[in-house]
Amino acid sequence: MTATHKLLNEVEDAMASGSVTRRGKIVRHVTDLFIVGSAQCSDQEIALFDDVLTRLAMEIEVSARALLAVRLAPIENAPPRIIHTLAFDDEIDVAGPVLEQSERLDEAALVENARKKGQGHLLAISRRRSLSESITDVLVERGDQQVVLSTVENRGAKFSAVGFTGLVRRSEGDDRLAACVGSRPEIPPHLFLRLLAKASLSVRTKLEAAHPGARREVREVVAEVTGRIRAEVREGMSDHEAARAYIETLQRRGQLNDKRMETIAKGGRFEEVTIALAVMSELPQDFVERAMKHERAEMILIIAKAVALSWSTVKAILCARAGGRSSSGGEIARCLASYERLKATAAQEIVRFHRMRDHTATRLPT
Repeated sequence: MTATHKLLNEVEDAMASGSVTRRGKIVRHVTDLFIVGSAQCSDQEIALFDDVLTRLAMEIEVSARALLAVRLAPIENAPPRIIHTLAFDDEIDVAGPVLEQSERLDEAALVENARKKGQGHLLAISRRRSLSESITDVLVERGDQQVVLSTVENRGAKFSAVGFTGLVRRSEGDDRLAACVGSRPEIPPHLFLRLLAKASLSVRTKLEAAHPGARREVREVVAEVTGRIRAEVREGMSDHEAARAYIETLQRRGQLNDKRMETIAKGGRFEEVTIALAVMSELPQDFVERAMKHERAEMILIIAKAVALSWSTVKAILCARAGGRSSSGGEIARCLASYERLKATAAQEIVRFHRMRDHTATRLPT
């Protein structure tokens, strides 16, 4: 009791002196005493340190509180009241270490903190070693993009059905988040398929690799989505209008790429191939159509090289322009040799020339 009384007397003197500097020194001294003997501290002694530090913490500078938080956060039996006080401090430099590390904060305190505090506090909570469903529900609901991504990337986090539903909703248009959400093995199957239905091709490729057992489902969803896009754009349109609307829809969604182009070409859809090449190269459709119908394939090779299409895609385009008739092996081999020799910079320059010529022509007075 003598040591206790001596410590309390020092605190009273520090509080009465009005010196912030002296209070800070007392906090460091008290913290040193606690850390050195924390393993042997009784509940009564911890309560004493808790009372002293809580009283002093109200009267010290932010930097001193931040140092106190850093030192107490990793200690398993840290005084609980001061830990709670530090966790709810408005300064993230003070609250952050405790929110991220301290095992003294229970679920109710973390949920309350996540509901009341700002994004910095939520981000610190998202980095804890483990997170319950109740906590992640709030993080998904209130967190910004950085907080939600940090939460999903935390392998110690658990998510409820409500949480996963929110994650799938927030993943739309965010490839990185969609890939992270879809790669979690515990995602409910129906939400995984909903995520796939709205994901970009690159995300679907990543998720197929992450879920090798679900490759068939991934491909079925891709086929279903593609069919739905076509159905949406074809209603009430001519074939040409539907083809253009379909390609422009893919472009807006960021899905008009090499692999999709190869799929379109292998389907033998001449009009869609023509429109897709025109959209990708920003050339007039009638110009690309003439190149597709021309006996020689040079201009098609130039356009394809300018937009960086792979040879397998180019070969599918050459077959599509043949109108169903098979191209000879010799002709394909000559095109391959020409395509490999062709420099991308030269092809881009030629395409740029034709693009500018069309632009100039449309501005000439009639």
